[in-house]
Amino acid sequence: MKRNRKVKILATLGPASQDEAMIRKLHEAGADLFRINMSHASHDVMRTLIGRIRNVEAACGRPIGILADLQGPKLRVGKFANTTVELKPGQTFTLDNKDEPGDETRVFLPHPEILEAVKAGDRLLIDDGKLHLRADKADGKSIVCTVIAGTRISDRKGVSLPDTILATGVLTDKDRADLDAVLATNEVDWVALSFIQRPEDLAEVRKIARGRVGLMSKIEKPQAIERIDEIIELSDALMVARGDLGVEMPLEAVPGLQKQLIRACRKAGKPVVVATQMLESMISAPVPTRAEVSDVATAVFEGADAIMLSAESASGQYPVEAVSTMASIARTVEREPHYPGIIYAQRPQPEATGADAISLAARQIAETLKLTAIVCYTSSGTTGLRASRERPEVPILALSPVIQTARRLSVVWGLHCVVSEEPTDLDDMVNRACRIVVSEEFGKPGDRLIISAGVPLGTPGATNMLRIAYIGPDGLSGV
Repeated sequence: MKRNRKVKILATLGPASQDEAMIRKLHEAGADLFRINMSHASHDVMRTLIGRIRNVEAACGRPIGILADLQGPKLRVGKFANTTVELKPGQTFTLDNKDEPGDETRVFLPHPEILEAVKAGDRLLIDDGKLHLRADKADGKSIVCTVIAGTRISDRKGVSLPDTILATGVLTDKDRADLDAVLATNEVDWVALSFIQRPEDLAEVRKIARGRVGLMSKIEKPQAIERIDEIIELSDALMVARGDLGVEMPLEAVPGLQKQLIRACRKAGKPVVVATQMLESMISAPVPTRAEVSDVATAVFEGADAIMLSAESASGQYPVEAVSTMASIARTVEREPHYPGIIYAQRPQPEATGADAISLAARQIAETLKLTAIVCYTSSGTTGLRASRERPEVPILALSPVIQTARRLSVVWGLHCVVSEEPTDLDDMVNRACRIVVSEEFGKPGDRLIISAGVPLGTPGATNMLRIAYIGPDGLSGV
């Protein structure tokens, strides 16, 4: 199944898209990997969805990635005696540790870590920012606030803390149980971590995962932006989670942050996913708004590795149409005359490593000689990531003997992943590359391609060789 686009599509599964026939339709419409939201999926549901995805993978013959998105800490106020209370800007309102129904003056906050961490002057945003409080006094037992904006608060509304760093890590007891269940399947390729604040938040997860899954940090807090280079270094990928990011930071700052994060990830050679509200109106409409089309197009022009659908594919009325619309937008943008120039202008300088130098040379040779494809042999996935980092105009085929590697690389820009046995020698390497390029419909007899690999063959991370080859007349071998 050849995709005529470089950017990948991540589709969330849910009530509207959980049966196997629908998952197959979404994959055929353009979904390259699937997200399971652990906020809503039980362990049994997760295992069922994984089984259905793997059935579709076997039927279609293409590696499909699976992302499990951990819920993260959900911070909420307690309940009120009358469910809802009305407030006025300028009045005093207190959050405290008294487990009693709230009223117009106070409410229970069942999170001692917040009571201990908030300082005078910190902002507290309730119900996705609809209520804005400023802390005036905090003593570890209560937070006395002034209402800055908003007029209403009700039971169990969420609390966001844009100015406060909590001492606790990002993994809750639920997340640890979910992570154990995810790892036990040996079938999940990525785990997304919610509400990352600092590099240390990744340490516990990495210790538990031990390399069995890729770690994708969701950037949705201003504290993460302040230490983004360290977080990128410790992450395997990033997600620009624009929903919560837009709650805790000014909305007008989010587009600039999106560009900043995409470019930082491209520089580091780490995949980056743009998420939240990309085609939001397609939850209930068969076509998107013009603004949404522009939003998706912007992410593609920026060179994001993947773009994500949330409720559009999980619970919307038009999940297949949402995926096919997103794929159509991406294909059209990538054919725009200005697209190569924009991607080229944003291309980062190669790092001073052999793998980066080889990947740079492969792109330059392929584009100069108008070759039909770049073929990279990759066991660990590193060679594929470096090839993608260059954002070449020609297709990249990533051949791996490890199906887990191929699945994990399904989120990476421009990579057409194929599971293939490790070549036995250099001749087999060339013949295998040419044969796969033809069978996957990226080339024909007489075309030229360039191959990057590591010698000795099968050595992870040892990319040190380039080879230009002609596809033979039979399409089964190369010279």
